[in-house]
Amino acid sequence: MAFTFAATLGLAVALAALSRFAVLRQIARFYVEVIRGVPMLVLLFYIAFVAAPGLVWLYNAVMTLPREMGLVGELRVRDVSLLWRAIMALTIGYSAFIAEVFRAGILAVDTGQIEAAEALGLSPLQRFRLVVLPQAIRIILPPLGNDFVAMVKDSSLVSVLGVADITQMGKVYAAGSFRFFETYNIVAYTYLIMVIGLSLALRALERRLGRGR
Repeated sequence: MAFTFAATLGLAVALAALSRFAVLRQIARFYVEVIRGVPMLVLLFYIAFVAAPGLVWLYNAVMTLPREMGLVGELRVRDVSLLWRAIMALTIGYSAFIAEVFRAGILAVDTGQIEAAEALGLSPLQRFRLVVLPQAIRIILPPLGNDFVAMVKDSSLVSVLGVADITQMGKVYAAGSFRFFETYNIVAYTYLIMVIGLSLALRALERRLGRGR
């Protein structure tokens, strides 16, 4: 879920970075540089314990009148689960890297293809959807797959928030049973199997797309 959100946000940021409007380009560049400059662990803590409470406060401030009219209830910080805070952090953290991947892929598409689509009378949206994006996806699939695999591994960091992921469940079991060797071996093997499986699937997809060129 986090990777889907990150890819969507990353594509939007990449399009902003390639916009003809200087303001959008500068905002996108600022976003990418700031997010890439913050370690993922720090970003997890910041989103979970600073940004999420801030958004809750902002929501309650904006919805003051509807709340007084009884249309909506008051939102509390604990109503936003740690799982969703972790998803938000992974989404924001990886969207900056994915934005650069998308930007490079879009720039790598031959301008002759775009000019040909324009000559056929396609609108800018149609040119992007039918000509630019399909070719860019083929170009960026390997680095995009690498980001996906990296996110799977970095998802273990959410255990510091107490989210019940594989690492957290292993930590809890090891603390109760004192079987640290066996537990963390199983945790490591689980991640290894997932990463190898994803890598093989991505390579198969790359070969299939390569044959379709």
